Amino acid sequence: MAQRHPLQITLALIKPDLSANGPKVLKVLKHIEENQFRILAHRRLLWSKLDAEAFYGEHRGKFFFERLCGYMTSGHFHALILEKPGAITDWRALIGPTHPPRARLNAPDTLRSLYGMTDTRNSFHGSDAIDTALKEISFFFPDFDTSGWKEESIRAHDDKA
Repeated sequence: MAQRHPLQITLALIKPDLSANGPKVLKVLKHIEENQFRILAHRRLLWSKLDAEAFYGEHRGKFFFERLCGYMTSGHFHALILEKPGAITDWRALIGPTHPPRARLNAPDTLRSLYGMTDTRNSFHGSDAIDTALKEISFFFPDFDTSGWKEESIRAHDDKA
């Protein structure tokens, strides 16, 4: 019998390099839905340097911190809450390896292989664990009820059936 994954939510970011190309964003959104993710929330944002430094604060002092913050403030980007069983693992598998040139060699059907440019300009972000996902979702969607979403989602699904 196949193992069922628990219903999860995760944060997905479509970063500025890709967000600058509207038709490609629409293709990515379609790709997300074709992979059975449900988009619970979607925002288009433009960050200040303080916003980027707050979100990426755990990386302060690392060699890539300033470059990453500069990149994330270079233009609009999209933040989404995605839901499905196994959402965290499935989203990370769909976006692929962090480094797009490696993704093109080792995972050519992933989103980073298709749209990413470099290790910094890799077009996507995905939460790496449940605790991280809840923290990141709260950062981008402070009004989203991370404690009550599951019951509400199950109720909404039952109402459609």
